[in-house]
Amino acid sequence: MGRVFVAGSINMDVVATADRHPRIGETVAGHSVLYFPGGKGANQAVSAAKLGAATTLIGHLGKDAFGDELKAFLAGQGIDLSFVQQTPQAHTGTAIITIANADNTIVVILGANALVSAADVAAPRLAKGDIAVSQFEIPLPAIAAFFKRARAAGATTILNPAPAIEFNRELLDLVDILILNETELGSLAKTQLHDSDDQDRFIEAAKSLPMAKDKIICVTMGKRGVLALVGGESSLIPGRSVKVVDTTGAGDCFVGAVAAQLAAGRTIHDALAYANAAASICVQRMGAAPSMPTAAEVLSASCPREREAP
Repeated sequence: MGRVFVAGSINMDVVATADRHPRIGETVAGHSVLYFPGGKGANQAVSAAKLGAATTLIGHLGKDAFGDELKAFLAGQGIDLSFVQQTPQAHTGTAIITIANADNTIVVILGANALVSAADVAAPRLAKGDIAVSQFEIPLPAIAAFFKRARAAGATTILNPAPAIEFNRELLDLVDILILNETELGSLAKTQLHDSDDQDRFIEAAKSLPMAKDKIICVTMGKRGVLALVGGESSLIPGRSVKVVDTTGAGDCFVGAVAAQLAAGRTIHDALAYANAAASICVQRMGAAPSMPTAAEVLSASCPREREAP
Protein backbone atom coordinates (compact mmCIF):
# COMPACT_ATOMS: atom_id res chain seq x y z
CA MET A 1 0.00 0.00 0.00
CA GLY A 2 1.33 3.40 -0.99
CA ARG A 3 0.70 6.67 0.77
CA VAL A 4 -0.78 9.95 -0.48
CA PHE A 5 1.17 13.18 -0.01
CA VAL A 6 -0.64 16.43 -0.81
CA ALA A 7 1.25 19.72 -1.07
CA GLY A 8 -1.37 22.41 -1.26
CA SER A 9 -3.60 25.12 0.09
CA ILE A 10 -5.62 25.18 3.29
CA ASN A 11 -8.45 27.72 3.43
CA MET A 12 -11.49 28.69 5.39
CA ASP A 13 -14.40 28.92 2.94
CA VAL A 14 -16.84 31.75 3.68
CA VAL A 15 -19.97 30.78 1.77
CA ALA A 16 -22.90 33.07 0.92
CA THR A 17 -26.06 31.53 -0.54
CA ALA A 18 -28.49 33.43 -2.76
CA ASP A 19 -31.16 32.86 -5.41
CA ARG A 20 -28.83 34.15 -8.13
CA HIS A 21 -25.37 35.59 -8.62
CA PRO A 22 -25.15 39.40 -8.65
CA ARG A 23 -24.27 41.17 -11.88
CA ILE A 24 -21.33 43.56 -11.92
CA GLY A 25 -22.14 46.51 -9.66
CA GLU A 26 -25.30 44.87 -8.32
CA THR A 27 -26.25 43.86 -4.79
CA VAL A 28 -28.57 40.91 -4.19
CA ALA A 29 -30.09 39.66 -0.96
CA GLY A 30 -28.59 36.43 0.32
CA HIS A 31 -30.03 33.67 2.50
CA SER A 32 -27.16 32.64 4.75
CA VAL A 33 -23.43 32.81 5.42
CA LEU A 34 -21.62 29.57 6.28
CA TYR A 35 -18.06 28.64 7.21
CA PHE A 36 -16.47 25.44 5.89
CA PRO A 37 -12.93 24.02 5.93
CA GLY A 38 -11.58 24.14 2.37
CA GLY A 39 -8.65 24.92 0.12
CA LYS A 40 -7.78 22.60 -2.76
CA GLY A 41 -4.92 20.94 -0.89
CA ALA A 42 -6.96 20.32 2.25
CA ASN A 43 -9.97 19.12 0.25
CA GLN A 44 -7.91 16.60 -1.69
CA ALA A 45 -6.20 15.37 1.47
CA VAL A 46 -9.54 14.94 3.27
CA SER A 47 -10.94 13.07 0.27
CA ALA A 48 -8.01 10.65 0.17
CA ALA A 49 -7.98 10.12 3.95
CA LYS A 50 -11.72 9.47 4.23
CA LEU A 51 -11.39 6.91 1.44
CA GLY A 52 -8.82 4.95 3.43
CA ALA A 53 -5.43 6.22 2.23
CA ALA A 54 -2.61 7.06 4.64
CA THR A 55 -2.48 10.78 3.88
CA THR A 56 0.02 13.53 4.67
CA LEU A 57 -0.68 17.22 4.05
CA ILE A 58 2.07 19.79 3.46
CA GLY A 59 1.09 23.45 3.82
CA HIS A 60 0.85 26.65 5.86
CA LEU A 61 -1.80 28.13 8.12
CA GLY A 62 -1.93 31.49 9.83
CA LYS A 63 -1.56 31.70 13.58
CA ASP A 64 -5.16 32.84 13.99
CA ALA A 65 -8.63 31.55 14.85
CA PHE A 66 -9.25 30.15 11.35
CA GLY A 67 -5.88 28.40 11.46
CA ASP A 68 -6.61 26.76 14.83
CA GLU A 69 -10.06 25.63 13.67
CA LEU A 70 -8.77 24.19 10.40
CA LYS A 71 -5.92 22.33 12.07
CA ALA A 72 -8.31 20.72 14.53
CA PHE A 73 -10.69 19.71 11.73
CA LEU A 74 -7.95 18.18 9.58
CA ALA A 75 -6.49 16.25 12.51
CA GLY A 76 -9.96 14.85 13.11
CA GLN A 77 -9.96 13.40 9.58
CA GLY A 78 -6.91 11.29 10.37
CA ILE A 79 -4.51 13.33 8.22
CA ASP A 80 -0.83 13.51 9.16
CA LEU A 81 -0.19 17.22 9.84
CA SER A 82 3.49 16.92 10.75
CA PHE A 83 4.36 19.17 7.80
CA VAL A 84 1.64 21.81 8.28
CA GLN A 85 3.07 24.96 9.83
CA GLN A 86 1.25 27.82 11.52
CA THR A 87 2.87 31.19 10.96
CA PRO A 88 2.26 34.73 12.32
CA GLN A 89 3.56 36.18 9.03
CA ALA A 90 0.24 35.89 7.19
CA HIS A 91 -3.44 35.18 7.82
CA THR A 92 -4.95 31.80 7.03
CA GLY A 93 -6.00 31.41 3.41
CA THR A 94 -9.62 32.38 2.76
CA ALA A 95 -12.08 31.71 -0.05
CA ILE A 96 -15.15 33.89 -0.58
CA ILE A 97 -17.80 31.75 -2.27
CA THR A 98 -21.24 32.62 -3.60
CA ILE A 99 -23.64 29.75 -4.32
CA ALA A 100 -26.79 30.21 -6.40
CA ASN A 101 -28.77 27.45 -8.15
CA ALA A 102 -26.04 24.92 -7.24
CA ASP A 103 -23.37 26.89 -9.18
CA ASN A 104 -20.59 28.78 -7.47
CA THR A 105 -18.25 31.72 -7.92
CA ILE A 106 -15.05 31.77 -5.87
CA VAL A 107 -12.47 34.41 -4.93
CA VAL A 108 -9.39 32.96 -3.18
CA ILE A 109 -7.06 34.99 -0.97
CA LEU A 110 -3.88 32.93 -0.59
CA GLY A 111 -2.69 34.29 2.74
CA ALA A 112 -0.33 31.80 4.43
CA ASN A 113 -0.58 29.46 1.43
CA ALA A 114 1.73 31.82 -0.47
CA LEU A 115 4.52 30.98 1.99
CA VAL A 116 4.79 27.29 1.07
CA SER A 117 8.37 26.82 -0.20
CA ALA A 118 10.71 24.25 -1.71
CA ALA A 119 12.12 23.68 1.78
CA ASP A 120 8.66 22.69 3.06
CA VAL A 121 8.15 20.01 0.41
CA ALA A 122 11.68 18.66 0.91
CA ALA A 123 10.93 17.48 4.46
CA PRO A 124 8.59 14.46 3.88
CA ARG A 125 10.19 11.20 2.75
CA LEU A 126 8.43 9.74 -0.27
CA ALA A 127 8.93 6.23 -1.62
CA LYS A 128 8.06 4.10 -4.63
CA GLY A 129 4.32 3.45 -4.73
CA ASP A 130 3.44 6.74 -3.06
CA ILE A 131 1.27 9.35 -4.78
CA ALA A 132 2.30 13.03 -4.79
CA VAL A 133 -0.54 15.48 -5.43
CA SER A 134 -0.53 19.25 -5.93
CA GLN A 135 -2.55 22.13 -7.42
CA PHE A 136 -2.11 25.83 -8.20
CA GLU A 137 -3.01 27.47 -4.86
CA ILE A 138 0.60 27.37 -3.62
CA PRO A 139 3.71 28.85 -5.31
CA LEU A 140 4.80 27.10 -8.50
CA PRO A 141 8.46 26.68 -7.41
CA ALA A 142 7.26 24.63 -4.43
CA ILE A 143 5.19 22.39 -6.72
CA ALA A 144 8.12 21.84 -9.09
CA ALA A 145 10.43 20.98 -6.18
CA PHE A 146 7.82 18.60 -4.74
CA PHE A 147 7.38 16.74 -8.02
CA LYS A 148 11.14 16.51 -8.61
CA ARG A 149 11.54 14.86 -5.21
CA ALA A 150 8.62 12.55 -5.91
CA ARG A 151 10.04 11.52 -9.27
CA ALA A 152 13.45 10.82 -7.71
CA ALA A 153 11.76 8.60 -5.11
CA GLY A 154 9.75 6.66 -7.69
CA ALA A 155 6.40 8.14 -6.61
CA THR A 156 3.58 8.95 -9.05
CA THR A 157 2.78 12.65 -9.51
CA ILE A 158 -0.73 14.07 -9.99
CA LEU A 159 -1.24 17.72 -10.95
CA ASN A 160 -4.58 19.49 -10.78
CA PRO A 161 -3.79 22.79 -12.60
CA ALA A 162 -6.47 24.79 -10.84
CA PRO A 163 -7.17 27.62 -10.70
CA ALA A 164 -6.09 28.05 -14.33
CA ILE A 165 -2.99 30.28 -14.47
CA GLU A 166 0.01 30.77 -16.76
CA PHE A 167 2.92 28.53 -15.86
CA ASN A 168 6.17 27.17 -17.22
CA ARG A 169 5.27 24.19 -19.39
CA GLU A 170 8.40 22.39 -18.18
CA LEU A 171 6.35 21.60 -15.07
CA LEU A 172 4.30 19.23 -17.23
CA ASP A 173 7.42 17.12 -17.76
CA LEU A 174 7.25 16.27 -14.04
CA VAL A 175 3.59 15.21 -14.19
CA ASP A 176 2.46 11.60 -14.56
CA ILE A 177 -1.29 12.25 -14.34
CA LEU A 178 -2.98 15.54 -15.22
CA ILE A 179 -6.54 16.02 -13.89
CA LEU A 180 -8.41 19.13 -15.03
CA ASN A 181 -11.81 20.44 -16.11
CA GLU A 182 -12.86 21.94 -19.45
CA THR A 183 -11.96 25.51 -18.40
CA GLU A 184 -8.46 24.50 -17.34
CA LEU A 185 -8.00 22.34 -20.44
CA GLY A 186 -9.06 25.25 -22.64
CA SER A 187 -6.56 27.52 -20.90
CA LEU A 188 -3.68 25.06 -21.37
CA ALA A 189 -4.62 24.21 -24.96
CA LYS A 190 -5.16 27.89 -25.86
CA THR A 191 -8.70 27.26 -27.10
CA GLN A 192 -12.24 28.01 -25.97
CA LEU A 193 -14.10 24.98 -24.65
CA HIS A 194 -17.68 24.65 -23.38
CA ASP A 195 -19.25 21.80 -21.44
CA SER A 196 -21.69 21.28 -24.34
CA ASP A 197 -18.91 20.80 -26.94
CA ASP A 198 -18.58 17.52 -28.77
CA GLN A 199 -16.33 14.97 -27.08
CA ASP A 200 -13.93 15.05 -30.05
CA ARG A 201 -13.10 18.69 -29.27
CA PHE A 202 -11.98 17.72 -25.78
CA ILE A 203 -9.90 14.84 -27.15
CA GLU A 204 -8.26 17.12 -29.71
CA ALA A 205 -7.46 19.72 -27.03
CA ALA A 206 -6.06 17.11 -24.65
CA LYS A 207 -3.87 15.60 -27.36
CA SER A 208 -2.48 19.06 -28.18
CA LEU A 209 -0.93 19.42 -24.72
CA PRO A 210 2.88 19.07 -24.62
CA MET A 211 2.87 15.80 -22.68
CA ALA A 212 4.44 12.46 -23.59
CA LYS A 213 2.08 9.69 -24.73
CA ASP A 214 2.87 7.58 -21.68
CA LYS A 215 1.32 10.28 -19.46
CA ILE A 216 -2.35 10.27 -18.47
CA ILE A 217 -4.77 13.16 -18.99
CA CYS A 218 -8.18 13.13 -17.28
CA VAL A 219 -10.79 15.77 -18.15
CA THR A 220 -13.70 16.05 -15.72
CA MET A 221 -16.89 17.10 -17.53
CA GLY A 222 -19.48 17.23 -14.76
CA LYS A 223 -22.58 15.17 -15.40
CA ARG A 224 -21.15 14.01 -18.75
CA GLY A 225 -18.46 12.04 -16.93
CA VAL A 226 -14.69 11.86 -17.25
CA LEU A 227 -12.68 11.74 -20.45
CA ALA A 228 -9.41 9.81 -20.04
CA LEU A 229 -6.47 9.82 -22.42
CA VAL A 230 -4.24 6.85 -21.53
CA GLY A 231 -1.40 5.85 -23.83
CA GLY A 232 -2.87 8.13 -26.49
CA GLU A 233 -6.18 6.21 -26.46
CA SER A 234 -9.33 7.97 -25.25
CA SER A 235 -12.20 6.56 -23.22
CA LEU A 236 -15.22 8.05 -21.44
CA ILE A 237 -16.32 7.10 -17.95
CA PRO A 238 -20.04 8.05 -17.93
CA GLY A 239 -21.31 10.57 -15.40
CA ARG A 240 -23.96 9.97 -12.76
CA SER A 241 -27.35 11.65 -12.61
CA VAL A 242 -27.82 13.11 -9.11
CA LYS A 243 -29.50 16.12 -7.51
CA VAL A 244 -26.72 18.72 -7.28
CA VAL A 245 -26.68 20.92 -4.17
CA ASP A 246 -23.18 22.43 -4.24
CA THR A 247 -20.35 21.78 -6.71
CA THR A 248 -17.69 23.33 -4.46
CA GLY A 249 -14.94 20.78 -3.86
CA ALA A 250 -16.24 18.19 -6.32
CA GLY A 251 -13.10 18.33 -8.45
CA ASP A 252 -10.93 18.02 -5.34
CA CYS A 253 -12.96 15.04 -4.18
CA PHE A 254 -12.29 13.43 -7.55
CA VAL A 255 -8.52 14.08 -7.37
CA GLY A 256 -8.25 12.75 -3.82
CA ALA A 257 -10.22 9.63 -4.73
CA VAL A 258 -7.99 8.90 -7.73
CA ALA A 259 -4.90 9.31 -5.53
CA ALA A 260 -6.30 7.01 -2.83
CA GLN A 261 -7.20 4.31 -5.33
CA LEU A 262 -3.82 4.43 -7.07
CA ALA A 263 -2.06 4.26 -3.70
CA ALA A 264 -4.06 1.09 -3.05
CA GLY A 265 -2.78 -0.44 -6.29
CA ARG A 266 -5.89 0.00 -8.46
CA THR A 267 -5.66 0.58 -12.22
CA ILE A 268 -6.22 4.09 -13.56
CA HIS A 269 -9.56 3.14 -15.15
CA ASP A 270 -10.83 1.59 -11.91
CA ALA A 271 -9.60 4.65 -10.01
CA LEU A 272 -11.44 7.03 -12.34
CA ALA A 273 -14.73 5.12 -12.10
CA TYR A 274 -14.42 5.09 -8.31
CA ALA A 275 -13.60 8.81 -8.21
CA ASN A 276 -16.62 9.53 -10.40
CA ALA A 277 -18.86 7.84 -7.83
CA ALA A 278 -17.18 9.73 -4.97
CA ALA A 279 -17.65 13.11 -6.65
CA SER A 280 -21.32 12.35 -7.35
CA ILE A 281 -21.84 12.02 -3.59
CA CYS A 282 -19.86 15.18 -2.84
CA VAL A 283 -22.04 17.44 -5.03
CA GLN A 284 -25.17 16.39 -3.11
CA ARG A 285 -23.87 18.12 0.04
CA MET A 286 -22.97 21.64 1.13
CA GLY A 287 -19.38 22.68 1.71
CA ALA A 288 -16.03 21.51 0.43
CA ALA A 289 -13.94 19.38 2.81
CA PRO A 290 -16.91 18.32 5.02
CA SER A 291 -18.77 16.99 1.96
CA MET A 292 -16.16 14.35 1.11
CA PRO A 293 -17.62 10.83 1.26
CA THR A 294 -16.32 7.80 3.14
CA ALA A 295 -15.24 4.57 1.47
CA ALA A 296 -18.42 2.88 2.71
CA GLU A 297 -20.58 5.55 1.06
CA VAL A 298 -18.78 5.21 -2.26
CA LEU A 299 -19.09 1.43 -2.13
CA SER A 300 -22.82 1.77 -1.52
CA ALA A 301 -23.20 4.22 -4.41
CA SER A 302 -21.11 2.04 -6.74
CA CYS A 303 -22.98 -1.22 -6.17
CA PRO A 304 -26.34 -1.70 -7.89
CA ARG A 305 -29.13 -2.08 -5.38
CA GLU A 306 -30.53 -5.53 -5.12
CA ARG A 307 -34.13 -5.80 -6.20
CA GLU A 308 -36.50 -6.64 -3.44
CA ALA A 309 -38.03 -10.09 -3.64
CA PRO A 310 -41.67 -10.05 -4.76
